[in-house]
Amino acid sequence: MRNRPIPGSSGRVRAVRRFGDPVLHTPCQPVTAFDGALAELVEDLFATMYAADGVGLAANQIGVDARVFVYDCPDDEEVRHLGHVVNPRLVEADGVTVRGPEGCLSLAGLEAGTERYDHAVVEGTDVTGAPVRVAGTGFFARCLQHECDHLDGTVYADHLTGLRRTRLLRRARRAPWEWRPA
Repeated sequence: MRNRPIPGSSGRVRAVRRFGDPVLHTPCQPVTAFDGALAELVEDLFATMYAADGVGLAANQIGVDARVFVYDCPDDEEVRHLGHVVNPRLVEADGVTVRGPEGCLSLAGLEAGTERYDHAVVEGTDVTGAPVRVAGTGFFARCLQHECDHLDGTVYADHLTGLRRTRLLRRARRAPWEWRPA
């Protein structure tokens, strides 16, 4: 029997900001108040992530200037990782560099081969301010790096160069959602 509610079940789905929106290219402010509003934000992030079929979502992707992200992401062995991190710091990113397909809810429906480390560790707190340390490998390590990037004002397209970047930007211009040049 479950002792706690399903993440996002009490949250509301918010609009996801799209690539080119200035909020996605601005570093987020640290969270200083660990209160009901923060818990509500985490619930809204989960609800929005699930509604968009994502595996991670950062606060600035819904227009909130706060260093918070949520995730429900498998690793390469299909082990599910579920949680949130407030004021995350990427403290380790190492191992083999792997170029793999990467997508983003702010670039809905688009992917590009992006290089990421195969191992990542993030430290921060939970909504109560208790310390958390999250380690991941494979796809989950990619997710942790991706979400930390968002909170630093970076999207995965910023890691691309040359033809990969040109192709992604061309597809973004043709996407059915509103696109504004970054």
